[in-house]
Amino acid sequence: LIRSINDPEHPLTLEELNVVEQVRRRAPCPQVSDAESTVAVAFTPTIPHCSMATLIGLSIKVKLIRSLPERFKVDVHITPGTHVSEHAVNKQLADKERVAAALENSHLLEVVNQCLSARS
Repeated sequence: LIRSINDPEHPLTLEELNVVEQVRRRAPCPQVSDAESTVAVAFTPTIPHCSMATLIGLSIKVKLIRSLPERFKVDVHITPGTHVSEHAVNKQLADKERVAAALENSHLLEVVNQCLSARS
């Protein structure tokens, strides 16, 4: 579901940039539990100071929320140790009110939708 999300700054997908991978050696991700109705996705920004980390995480979260049944709890976070603002970004992505407020911003929603749209 998330491999084809477009990077907001590059003409490549998150998979092509190795921001998301199907399997990681240290922590397999995404982790899906149908029985517990949970999905956890860790992503690795291209650089430790990536200014688009929150937007990338938001795009992943929105794609999963739109694609999965409502019963699933979606956890999107930065792979530990891969971003200088890891804690702050993870806190924003975990905050339902902040995510909802971000999606009420028409400009931000337009950018997220561009990230989620198929490339021409």
